[in-house]
Amino acid sequence: MPRVFVQGNPVDHYPRHAPEARRGSVRRITETGEEVLHKPCRDVTEFGPDLAALIDDMFLTMYVAEGAGLAANQVGVDLRLFVYDCPDDDGVRHVGHIVNPVLEMQGPAGRRLLDDSEGCLSVPGAVMEVPRPDRAVVHGQDKEGNPLTLEGTGYFARCLAHETDHVNGRVYLDRLSGRERKEALRQVAARREEVYARRAANAEALTS
Repeated sequence: MPRVFVQGNPVDHYPRHAPEARRGSVRRITETGEEVLHKPCRDVTEFGPDLAALIDDMFLTMYVAEGAGLAANQVGVDLRLFVYDCPDDDGVRHVGHIVNPVLEMQGPAGRRLLDDSEGCLSVPGAVMEVPRPDRAVVHGQDKEGNPLTLEGTGYFARCLAHETDHVNGRVYLDRLSGRERKEALRQVAARREEVYARRAANAEALTS
């Protein structure tokens, strides 16, 4: 089986970082509590160089923050779009972007929820158990406007669901109980400074 899928298609070889990152600039990552993260994003209607440049910036920003996915509103842009570089539970790497993503709803018969650890670049330093389906199918478009469908299992399914939540104005804290949410925010307070120091070091290494 191929070890890397790019935009849902198998490839023989792929670099450590997506080529888009070499063209990108690092952007500030928004944090939970900022309005742009807590309202549904607008559909992308213009496909062109500005969208491509945003995707380049998002890839680099994601790598600097050591993330597996990043939505546009996490860099302050109110658009339905996310990028990802994420393994599944079999160690297969999935890399790409999707515009105007819509998560396919699964019926109860085919739905199996898994509790697993989940973090978020907009909730820096916190990791909590969140139930997610073990399979996800997302429909949308690529940056040229062509139809695109992504399918994932295990951790990659979690990534697809998590990032689609973002463009719908939800962070994973919204899926936690009040007690769990308080614990996540306690972790942020304890680890935030360390997370930002690491991001600053990564930014220097990846852009110098």
